[in-house]
This record gives sequence, C-alpha cells and structure tokens, in this order.
Amino acid sequence: MRWDPRHQAWIPVLTLDGESGRTDLAKVSAVRALRDADRIAAVYGRTPGETVAVVEWLLGVLYAAGCHPETYGQWLALVEEREPLTRAADRLAGHEGVWDLFDAERPLGQNAALLRHLDAFGAGPAQLVIEQAGDYNQHFDHRHLHHAAPLPADAAWRAVLTQHAFGQGRRARIQAKEMGLPAPFTNLSTCRLGARIRVLALGPTLGDTLRLNLAPWDGETAGTLNLTWGDHPLRREFRRTGAHEARRIDGPADLHTVLGRSVALRPVVMEDGEPGVDRVLVGPGDTLVPLPDVYRQDEVLVMRAGKPVTLKPQASRELWRESHALYAAIAERVKGNDLYGRLAMLRGLRPELWAVGLLADKGQPIAWVDDRFPYVPGREAGLRHASEQGSAVAEYAATALRAAATTACEHAYPGAKATGRAAGFTGERTMWAGAGEEFHALLDAVADGHPVAEALALFGARIRALATAALKADLDGLPAAGRGLKAHTLAAKRLQDVLDHPDAPKPLKETTP
Repeated sequence: MRWDPRHQAWIPVLTLDGESGRTDLAKVSAVRALRDADRIAAVYGRTPGETVAVVEWLLGVLYAAGCHPETYGQWLALVEEREPLTRAADRLAGHEGVWDLFDAERPLGQNAALLRHLDAFGAGPAQLVIEQAGDYNQHFDHRHLHHAAPLPADAAWRAVLTQHAFGQGRRARIQAKEMGLPAPFTNLSTCRLGARIRVLALGPTLGDTLRLNLAPWDGETAGTLNLTWGDHPLRREFRRTGAHEARRIDGPADLHTVLGRSVALRPVVMEDGEPGVDRVLVGPGDTLVPLPDVYRQDEVLVMRAGKPVTLKPQASRELWRESHALYAAIAERVKGNDLYGRLAMLRGLRPELWAVGLLADKGQPIAWVDDRFPYVPGREAGLRHASEQGSAVAEYAATALRAAATTACEHAYPGAKATGRAAGFTGERTMWAGAGEEFHALLDAVADGHPVAEALALFGARIRALATAALKADLDGLPAAGRGLKAHTLAAKRLQDVLDHPDAPKPLKETTP
C-alpha cells in the first residue's frame, strides 16, 4: 500500500470559479494546490489548527524548492505581481525524497523505530487527533482510546501535521519500558506553535496567502525539508541515560516542517477500498532551542505585570480583546524586517490577519481559538486607536456592570455580602458575548475609511445599549415591589452614573449613534 501527498488528494480547499466567483469544497493534492494556488480561495481544514498546519507545511515545501524571495524587494514583487507557484509545483512533483506515508523503512512524517511496536502497543487512531485525544483514556465524544474505527489516510496525514505543529506538553500514552525505549520517551514537549498565537496574513487566494507569509531568506540554503525521522543529521536520539540536546533550526524549510512528535501509523484497507490507519503510536519529537526573532516574525507581544510576553490563548479573554497588541505590532514595525513591516509597504492588496491558537490546561487540549482582523496598509494608526479605545470601552462597560450588580445585591439582600452575591446579577457575560460582533464592526468601519471618531461613537453607543439591556435582563428576576423594585431602580441608575462618570471613555457617553 502506498500513499503520496504530492499526488493524492488530501488538502481540503475552497476552489474559485473565475467567472461566477462561486466557491466549492474539494480535496486536492499538494502538487495541484501549488499549481492552482490562485484558483483556490483557501485551505479549509476541519479545525483552525489543521488549516494552519497545512499552510505551514506548504510554506516549508516552497522554501525547500527554492521558490522564496531573498530580499524585501523580491518579496514585494512576488506579492504584488502575484508570481505563480507553478515552478514549486514542478519541483515538488520531481522531488526524489521518500514521500510514502506507509514506507516500511522511512515513512513520511514518522519515526520508523516505532513501527515494529504498532501491533503490540498501538492505540486507536483517534489518539492522533489533538482535539479528540482528551486525557488519553476517553475522548470528548466518549469513544475509548482503543476504539478501532480506522482513519482515512488523508485525515491521518493532516492530523500528523497538526500534532507536529501544535502538540501539547504532557505524558505520552506509550509503554516505553515494555517497548525497550528509554524513560524520556514518555515525556512530550510542547511543539512549536502549541503555546502561542500564530498569526497568518490571508489574501484572496491560497497563492496570495502563501506569498504573503513567505518571509525573505538569503541563507545559502533554506534548510532541511523534514520528510522522515532520519532526514536531519542533528535530530535527537533517545538515550537511556543523560539529557538530550535541543537542536537549532537550520532554515525556514526546517522550521515549517519540523517533526514535533515521533509518530507511527499502521496502514489498513478500509471498507471502501481506500487506504487508512487503524493503529498509531505518538511519542516525543524534536526539541528546539529558543527560536531567534527571524523565525518568530508574526509573534505578538502583550503587557503582563508590566512586562512584554508572547500572546497566548486564554480561556478568560477572547482574542479580539487583545487585538490592540496586534495593531501595535504593525504600527511599531521595522520596515521590511518582519511580517508586519512588510505588510505595511503593500499597495493594492488588503490582507486579513488571522490569529490561531490551541487553548489547553496542563497539556490537555480544550479548544481551538481563532479570530480575524482587517488590515489596510496606511490605516495602521486608525486601526490601532480604534482597537485600543474599543477594548477600553468594553472593559469599562464590564466594570460598570459589576458596580451595578453590587448595588443590586446591597439592596435586594441587605444581610448578605454583596461581593458574594453580585455574580448572580451581573450581565457582564451577556455584554461580552455581544461586544465581539460590535468590535469587529468597529474595525471594519475604520478599515473601510470611516472616520475613527465616528466609528467609535457608534460602537460606544451600542456597547452602552448592550450593557443596559444585559443588566435589565438579569434584574428582571427580582420582585416587582419592595426591596426588589428598589434594587432594580438603584442598580439601573448606578450603571448609568458610572457610564457617564468623568473617567468613562468618551464614546460611552455618546448616547445616540
């Protein structure tokens, strides 16, 4: 059985009809994805992480093929002239590496040393899928780890790429001792994108997206294209004693195709006659030294306790609430030296910025988080100001709702601790749920050229209305007389007073759109 991603259809995409502009779902091979990149709207993975992992791998292929710019000027010409990626498709089709997912000695994307253990120690293929693996005992859909339903080969390969990019640090579900492997083989490290937000610039086609994110590289080579575990001369060895050494990335092709996990897949013929996978093993992969800035050009920094730290997924804060940090990265860029500096020099192309991350708790995946933000070269300052002020408006409205809820508690339940009962009255969650849509409308208006002050005034009025309606909905459960009526009246007044306070952001005081 053989399965080669260069020629097998495995990349889910939205194809473009040039005349009607209609999009259709399809699956294409890697060669076709590059050859027809400007007739494909986008990769359309099952999850945001899967989509990013596929794009990352395609970027690695482009670097390995030598189809990348060497200077900022070359990058600008590549993007603005929309140079086709057909040369890369031809080189990929003729590449003489090992491309078979089920090769017995050098399987694609895997560690052949694990293959002999699959029959005795392999688990069900759902272990391969990040968001299904759960605690490695039972999946979120209540299937047991050893559920034997096979996974189609194309889905398995996409899951392998997602593991390599976003795998979480935790204990591996692998019987290292019984398999004759050293103890460190049970320790999984966090993969390259597993603990931060990845930002991609999106264009109107897959070709545009790939060119936008193809950072200039003027090194002698673009590095190793990681096809299988034995390809890289510095790849870690699993010793029985002593600590292993983290290795350095040798170029962008290596970066985008790094093997963050040791994986083994057992092939099976599925009921429909197509190749699939029915048993897998997942162990630790490459460990990298901290990446220099040249390999982290999309990274966004936020202030935490007065210090800049990398933006990471958070359960308590939606990504749009941190978008001001993204626009700050654009406004403060160094010309041509990073992703945002390059984007700022574009003319005639209006990319979107797509932020993606994997939310996890102590190594256990919880959910993918992602959001998209408009970007127009030349309007960086306006977008930054709108995002900063918009975030401040929403945060202040949330504070006002908490103050109003405390007032309601004090008068509805005078004998109880207000802070202990306030959560039952606050409409803060309701306000936040609606604020995201309004915030994106604010950014879109600024990106379209509307005056920032007018867009902010409209946003502030809508947030004020959201906060007022959210509090009313929460307080409507109080008795309509006596203490309940008094609490309702005073809480509503408290909210309006706080929103009109001299310290309140000006847009919140604008009560009419």
